[in-house]
Amino acid sequence: MTVIAFLAGLLLYVLFTLAFKSWFTVKPNERAVLVSFGRAERLRGLFVDDPSLSQDERKRYRYPMLKLKGPGLHAKAPWASPVKQDIATQSIDITWDPTKQQRTIEAVTKDNLTTGIDGQLRWRVAQNNFYAYCFGVDSPLEHVMGYFVSVLRERVANFVDPKGQSLLDGGELGSGAGGGAELAAELSEGVSINDLRKNLPLLNDYMEQQCKATGARYGIELDAALITQIDPPPAVDRALSAINSTRNQVAADISTARADAEQQITMSKRAVEIASNNAQAEVAPLRELANTLKGIKAEGASPALAAYIRNMRIPLLSRARRIVQMTATAPADRATDGGRHAQ
Repeated sequence: MTVIAFLAGLLLYVLFTLAFKSWFTVKPNERAVLVSFGRAERLRGLFVDDPSLSQDERKRYRYPMLKLKGPGLHAKAPWASPVKQDIATQSIDITWDPTKQQRTIEAVTKDNLTTGIDGQLRWRVAQNNFYAYCFGVDSPLEHVMGYFVSVLRERVANFVDPKGQSLLDGGELGSGAGGGAELAAELSEGVSINDLRKNLPLLNDYMEQQCKATGARYGIELDAALITQIDPPPAVDRALSAINSTRNQVAADISTARADAEQQITMSKRAVEIASNNAQAEVAPLRELANTLKGIKAEGASPALAAYIRNMRIPLLSRARRIVQMTATAPADRATDGGRHAQ
């Protein structure tokens, strides 16, 4: 009887244990995959294929697609165990490194300045490549962070302002028609740290583009790369501040000189226009008189012209203070009028 009771109890315990281990739950922010005897449940014949990978990388990162369990209560074989992962978007500082403590990422710029970079990454587990995250890499997040930092340092070391023309690189100073603000922006180019600070959105977009393949390699999708701070050492920062202040002052002086020159040119043009108008106003009556005399001579010949001149002299003679009689031989036209001149 004792043996029967023992066997019955053992049977109940086994049944209860099997029943208890045959169910598992998955939270709304989780996905799970069942592993039986070291093998995860797969979608037969389906593998991860990312077009961003090269042909060699596709062979290297040929991971199978798994059967994922969504939120809720699920049944399983007693010997199977679920592997759960949080699929919610998470953020992490780019200085995170499980092997050491650091406050910033050091990178060398194009002009050999060591600068500190800080920022954050938003990432999540790639559901279409669950195998790579759970089983393909021992520490996928550590691999992704190492890859990200390597790409970031390479980009910082070779970064060039996309404008491509600056005063330090031989750009023309007065080729543009912009004002002092545009000139100040041009003058601040050429120093790599300044270029990086001005083009942080471009740097972030580049990092996101370069890290699109992390989902196929490590099962981690980068949602956004946010480089928020680029700071050189204090001594270099003070030197850069002095350089920027000097360049801004030069830009302001050049802008002022350009404005003064344009004002002088405008005033000179207006003075020339005024003088030209005055000359035309003085010449217009003379031209009109010449046309009148020409018409009189054409219609009445020389006698009519002499009579017109004599009649025009009458008002002048009435206002003359004295009259001078010329004794020298005068031309025929002057003889008709007595050779007298009024003063």
